[in-house]
Amino acid sequence: MPSKAISIRLPDQMATELAAIARTEDVPVSEVVRQAVENYIASRFADKDFQQRLKRHLEEEVEILERLSK
Repeated sequence: MPSKAISIRLPDQMATELAAIARTEDVPVSEVVRQAVENYIASRFADKDFQQRLKRHLEEEVEILERLSK
């Protein structure tokens, strides 16, 4: 699967804790971050309120694009 490099800024304490978790799990920090993001995305898609907001947002975007394409 293709991947995209991104950079993030974390508070010092969070970065320290993240590094400690990665060392304890014997994986790179990037793997811990990937797992956290994957879990967050899964939780959003399982959240009915999020799904409603997403649908509403997409409908608004479609309306805007349709107006612009005329």
